[in-house]
Amino acid sequence: MSILPRDVQVLPIAPETIAIRSRSWNRLRFETEYALERGTTANSFLIQGDKTALIDPPGSTFTEIFLEKLQQRIHIKQLDYVILGHINPNRMETVKVMAALNPNIIFVCTNPGAIAIRNLIEKSQDPSSLQINALKITTVRGDEILELGKGHTLQFTTASTPRYPDGLCTFDQKTQILYTDKLFAAHICGDQLFDEGWSELLEDRRYYFDCVLANQTRQLESIMDKLAEFTVSFYAPGHGTMLKYGLSQLLISYRQWSEAQKQQNVSVALIYASAYGNTTILGQAIARGITKANVAVELINCESATTEEIKTAIEKSSGFMIGSPTLAGHLPTQVQTALGLVLANAPKGSLAGVFGSFGWSGEAVDIIADKLKDAGFSLGFEPIRVKFTPTETTLQMCEETGTDFAQALKAAKKIRNTLNPGSTIEQAVGRVVGSLCVVTVQKGDIRTAMLASWVAQATFNPPGFTIAVAKERAIESYLHLGDRFVLNILEQGKQLRKFFLKKFAPGEDRFIDVATETAQNGSPILTEALAYLECKVEQRMEAGDHWIIYAVVDNGKVLQNNGMTAVHHRKSGGHY
Repeated sequence: MSILPRDVQVLPIAPETIAIRSRSWNRLRFETEYALERGTTANSFLIQGDKTALIDPPGSTFTEIFLEKLQQRIHIKQLDYVILGHINPNRMETVKVMAALNPNIIFVCTNPGAIAIRNLIEKSQDPSSLQINALKITTVRGDEILELGKGHTLQFTTASTPRYPDGLCTFDQKTQILYTDKLFAAHICGDQLFDEGWSELLEDRRYYFDCVLANQTRQLESIMDKLAEFTVSFYAPGHGTMLKYGLSQLLISYRQWSEAQKQQNVSVALIYASAYGNTTILGQAIARGITKANVAVELINCESATTEEIKTAIEKSSGFMIGSPTLAGHLPTQVQTALGLVLANAPKGSLAGVFGSFGWSGEAVDIIADKLKDAGFSLGFEPIRVKFTPTETTLQMCEETGTDFAQALKAAKKIRNTLNPGSTIEQAVGRVVGSLCVVTVQKGDIRTAMLASWVAQATFNPPGFTIAVAKERAIESYLHLGDRFVLNILEQGKQLRKFFLKKFAPGEDRFIDVATETAQNGSPILTEALAYLECKVEQRMEAGDHWIIYAVVDNGKVLQNNGMTAVHHRKSGGHY
């Protein structure tokens, strides 16, 4: 992936209010669990009343160029307040630099945010690191106000979720702008400031919801209820465009997407703690795989959740997972407490999973796994232990693990998402035949493939076709607008069909012992296929438990001139 330059866009958005948008056209390190590669903007906002406040400074990727642009507007020593919608190690680096340049800045955050700042400073191994008592911090618990002058009265609302327990939204009563930080965002990059043509951006917003928020809809709905009390001109999220033209529809969509999660009749309690954020990233990837399989996830950060919340989630779940870092060879206290609640309240025999990251040792994962097995719980997968920051390949494996775990739960509960077996309708639908193909993709270090039979030509000019992809398929994350892949049409009688029919383990190489070449678009060509087409995704449509992908053909070739296309004959329309 080529490295494109980063820059900072500065634009006025309201009286005495400017947006300072740090932009990257490449996916950043913190987006590792985010499969799309649309780049991102880290949106910050400067309000200049009689007092001056900066909302949501960017992370360390942009610290230098951001402060350079900021000081073209206002000297850092004139900055009175910095409001933190959430805090993490990335953003903390910018906080440290700003505090060193102006020790009089007052940092405004929630109480969990202040705790996070303290922990991050104490964990720093840099002897010259900023000390906690050098920071001026004001904590808010919600509904407090901050008067900046010139009519700018800032009203704060806590927006805690398991992923962001320190979440904070800020409303400016003068401009009626609601600053939402991580909520209602999207990782996209461009010159567009507002969401004109909002429907074209809806897929990116849906993907952000699915990756970041779908596993914490209970808290999200509560936050939306609180934010509905404000009369707003637009939302200003921490990433992507400002939400003005499509705001009402997006809020409706968020409600619909959240309700769809609640309606699932199988659920997983995913309980975790994270010292440096890496275990959180693993949990997010696993949760993403679970939700793709139409199973609900209750994400529980045991560092902020109450014992009653953990107990309730365990009791109502169909299965559970526990994620933990290793601290000095042991479990964090919060994980020990959560594990005790699991052992006391989860139905014996429940399907369980264990994962975690570590630095110098990884005993925590083994300790949890052993205690669960001794108590009679079944592990749905081999415990996942990841040293330091997970890679894209590791996270793909985690997502596939989550999907397999969800499917195992559904199988145990005999959940069917199809017609009644043996019905005349199901038999008739099964008589629809399709060409057998293998869809192949390579993006960075990720190579994956899927056997497909629901493929049909859709257009002559440009040459294009549709393919139906089940939501839980691993390859689905790599078939979004603009993505490229190869459609390999199989030849009748060849063994490729049998190879790709088998069930692959999470993260397993789909191309072992299969001859391939690299297409012009970078994806694998199966050299034993009948023909291949190099394709680009032009449209996506959600259709029940599948996505309908429309792709146009850029290149292609028949490899076996005398061969016949393999066709899939089914007796049932209820499964492949």
